[in-house]
Amino acid sequence: MRALAELLLDMGACVQGSDRERSPSTDRLAQLGARIFIGQRAENVDGAAAVIRTAAVSDQNPEIVAARRLGLPVVERGQAWGLLMGRYRSAVCIAGTHGKTSTTSMVATLTQNAGLDPTVMVGGELSTIGGGTLRIGGRDLFIAEACEYKNSYHSFCPTAAVILNIDRDHLDFFSGMDDIIASFRHFASLVPPDGVIIVNRDDPNALRAVEGLDRRIVTYGLQPGAGVSAQNVVCDKGFYRFDVTVSGKVWCRARLSVPGEHNLSNALAAAACAVYLGVSPQDFAAGIAAYRGVGRRFESKGEYRGALLFDDYAHHPSEIEATLKAARAMEPRRIICVFQPHTYSRTISLRSEFARALSHADLCVITDIYASREVNTAGINGHYLADLIPGSVCVAGFDEARRFIMDNAREGDIIFSMGAGDVWRVWDGFPASQPV
Repeated sequence: MRALAELLLDMGACVQGSDRERSPSTDRLAQLGARIFIGQRAENVDGAAAVIRTAAVSDQNPEIVAARRLGLPVVERGQAWGLLMGRYRSAVCIAGTHGKTSTTSMVATLTQNAGLDPTVMVGGELSTIGGGTLRIGGRDLFIAEACEYKNSYHSFCPTAAVILNIDRDHLDFFSGMDDIIASFRHFASLVPPDGVIIVNRDDPNALRAVEGLDRRIVTYGLQPGAGVSAQNVVCDKGFYRFDVTVSGKVWCRARLSVPGEHNLSNALAAAACAVYLGVSPQDFAAGIAAYRGVGRRFESKGEYRGALLFDDYAHHPSEIEATLKAARAMEPRRIICVFQPHTYSRTISLRSEFARALSHADLCVITDIYASREVNTAGINGHYLADLIPGSVCVAGFDEARRFIMDNAREGDIIFSMGAGDVWRVWDGFPASQPV
């Protein structure tokens, strides 16, 4: 939403909006000229010509109720992005249950490095576009993160649709895996006849989503048979070097500055995008090496008593497992994970999967559940998950979690705050060295 507001401000629109609390994002928008309200109230829509909302905002929100009473158009965020995206010659839209932000950020970084001038919309803070979630470039190329929640990306206009993976998530909206796959299939079908679908050959659900579509399909993956693949792979304490092959021929030698096999897979998706966009192998290799991560994705928060501190957005079991495995490859003494479950529905529907994923940490600290858009009709809390994880600790709040880290950190540990809510506040005022 912040990126959308920034782009509209740059186009000369008058923008006003609200959030539940003040943050660096609301401060930035205010500095750019937006009128910001803290708290959502009916009177906030006074003077507006239209209201744009994220899919997470319900029809019962007082601003939505007021907008409809006043006869104002209510537009979902994905629809607004789609209207703007259609003005660009090419639009690379990157979707998937996991890895959207990282892969979008990789493509943004490498295209800039190659001398292109992309407009970029991404769901995390990216230093290579100025530390925000939006880069305003030319009208030739739009690079966008595409979210499946409530089918938001169905309003997009991709000339290249990327599907990284498809997993069970957002079960407060989707009825099950078949429904999720159908959603991604519709997204892929939005590609025009002269466009391309880029899909992860290692993911059976992603392949199901594109099966039989009458479009050019390019596959990538770590398993044999992919159109874009990796060979001669070397892993050095979680960081990968590899040959990128295209149609069986070596295209370039690449190295990653971010850890984890999941990022190796993301980099192959980025390579497939680079080939589609005509980026040279040399520019790809330089650009992918220059990518050093995005905010809240294995983000360094410094060091404390010889322990390395990180913050990560992982909030689905598959993401948690991938991040913790990447950390394990760095050969730490221990991994300590402060995890904040995100939404009651996800915690309930994936409870066992969460417990298995979090078992990859040596010590797990569970905070209370971040409600986001939901109401706690089930009456659950952090203990609902902690009870399934032997040796875990459940804390009442971030102050208690902060004290636990300070009391237990040892040299050689890797310590995470993890989750899609506000668990990053654990590091507020924490006596750590500056991030490396």
